[in-house]
Amino acid sequence: MQSSRSSVRLTRRQFVTAGAIGGAVLAVGCSAHNHGSRDFLSDGQALTLAAICDRIIPADDFPSASQAGVITYIDRQLARTYRRHRNTYRDGLEQADAISRNRFGRNLAAASAPQQVEIVSAIERQNRKFFDLVRSHTLEGYYGSPRHGGNRDAASWRMLGLAEPPVLGRAQYDLRKGPAS
Repeated sequence: MQSSRSSVRLTRRQFVTAGAIGGAVLAVGCSAHNHGSRDFLSDGQALTLAAICDRIIPADDFPSASQAGVITYIDRQLARTYRRHRNTYRDGLEQADAISRNRFGRNLAAASAPQQVEIVSAIERQNRKFFDLVRSHTLEGYYGSPRHGGNRDAASWRMLGLAEPPVLGRAQYDLRKGPAS
């Protein structure tokens, strides 16, 4: 009996490439964006925000903004200290995806890197308040203290050649001599 399914043959190279791409998508989707444990952002919003933040601080020899935990930082702040910015983020992220869908037929996170640059540049021109807020929060999360959810593994401090700061409260002491004068 003959099967009615058509057979698809992949070369070893095509199979390995497809597996690598699938694995990379799975790894990024599962680890870099911390699914399921966010305080404010939905999965879709987090992916869109990651695309914007990664255009502000892309990966090079050091992690990109999202790889360094900036999305976790912003999400935590939107649930607490930056509650007043929630609507700005909701509206701005929806606008970013709408522009991307209109131009490229897909949400910003699914667009290519050059397409993302184009959309982020459009957001910068069309919604300056949102863009400036995201840029400011991205820089805070990337260069701030890891205890707030960003700057994972002190990546930006290593990039700048800085030692991790001492434990708070001890900076004014030289522990060999006592309190500093």
